[in-house]
Amino acid sequence: MTTPRTPTAAEELRAAGLRVTAARVALLETVRGGDHLEAEAVAAGVRERVGHISLQAVYEALHALTAAGLVRRIEPAGSPARFEGRVGDNHHHIVCRSCGTVADVDCEVGEAPCLTASDDHGFVIDEAEVIYWGLCPGCSTARSSRAL
Repeated sequence: MTTPRTPTAAEELRAAGLRVTAARVALLETVRGGDHLEAEAVAAGVRERVGHISLQAVYEALHALTAAGLVRRIEPAGSPARFEGRVGDNHHHIVCRSCGTVADVDCEVGEAPCLTASDDHGFVIDEAEVIYWGLCPGCSTARSSRAL
């Protein structure tokens, strides 16, 4: 029995109808290898792989990859947009109020959408987004230590 081969970043870009460039491949790999990265961190990762790229080019590529469904953009209140490679599963996020760390939270029901609106106003709902807020373990411990 053979294990199905995971498509390369270039193959995924082609399948999404996007032009394959070294910068786009590097960007997709950077986002997928990171953890809820801001655009500046994505740009730094791309520069490590392919050299110079402008922040504007990174934003344009992130927009194209988000529109193609290869990257997900989240925007926690009071925080710059962040990008992740986990797409298509309607998971949610938890954000630390102190340091801004973001972590994934799986959908309770496990299928999209995992929440049902009390009134859908005639919309056909295909996604629900929830952001939980609190303190991460590190900030919670630090706060408890200061209180002593």
